[in-house]
Amino acid sequence: MPLDPQVQVVLEAMAGAGLGEGLNAFKNMGAVEARQMMEMMRVEAPLDPVGSTEDRTIPGPAGEIPVRIYRPEGATGTLPVLVYYHGGGWVIGNIESHDPACRTLCYNTGCVVISVDYRLAPEHKYPAAADDSYAAVKWVAENAASLGIDPARIAVGGDSAGGNLAAVVCLMARDKGGPPIAFQMLIYPVVDHCYGTESYRVNGNGYLLTELSMRWFWGHYLPSEVHGLEPYASPWRAESLAGLPPALVQTAEFDPLRDEGEAYAARLKEAGVPVQTKRYSGLIHGYFGMAATIDAAKVAHQEAASALKTAFNLK
Repeated sequence: MPLDPQVQVVLEAMAGAGLGEGLNAFKNMGAVEARQMMEMMRVEAPLDPVGSTEDRTIPGPAGEIPVRIYRPEGATGTLPVLVYYHGGGWVIGNIESHDPACRTLCYNTGCVVISVDYRLAPEHKYPAAADDSYAAVKWVAENAASLGIDPARIAVGGDSAGGNLAAVVCLMARDKGGPPIAFQMLIYPVVDHCYGTESYRVNGNGYLLTELSMRWFWGHYLPSEVHGLEPYASPWRAESLAGLPPALVQTAEFDPLRDEGEAYAARLKEAGVPVQTKRYSGLIHGYFGMAATIDAAKVAHQEAASALKTAFNLK
């Protein structure tokens, strides 16, 4: 399928703003400069209504972790929760960059959403982000009663590097004896430190996320290349995926990460894990944050919400 016309408009607008090479623009930047550039590129979008938001900090393995808690309008009783990890290659992104997506997920599902501001690389290399992410879901489970959350209905999710962290948290929870996770929502996840797939070959340049930018992200995240072989960095490399929670895996046709995400979904199925998969034709990496301008991204949000509601047994 050709590139979605609305995606083409987005790419042309980015080119006009000096991002014609996509995230290849990072190649001569440090992490701080890249974060500043992405902050300047952020587009204000309409926000879905939620009942309330609360910014607070929770205990982490190396200090306090900021989180934002979204509660749906008219919420009563004990609610399910989605613990969400933002994308950005473990280097950029934060609670604010993913605020619109988290509000939409809260609005569309009627569940609590807790967005986690885990430590970023290169200031904090692997496994800092993974350790923070696991600590956050443990804290949610341990404090479920005071949060008004059902400890039997805890899901994790994220996009890109956040999808990586959600998958890793599920491995950690299985390996470390909990907490129980009901569902994992993986949006175009990074699951393997490898650049040899067909989707890297055909989509590795020209569609926002590039092979060069992925090498830049991994280079900032990993202390050394050998760490990329570890399952808590590359969940694809886990010896077994048995015993993991049911999953939704979304991918994009014009994304270098497409094939690894779909291969991970296939391995989950082979391990006996219930999996829903959907490749969005015509879309690029990052579409989950483009719902204000791309109609197909709205559909992706609705699908994610529907999968979460089914997992949570919500109407």
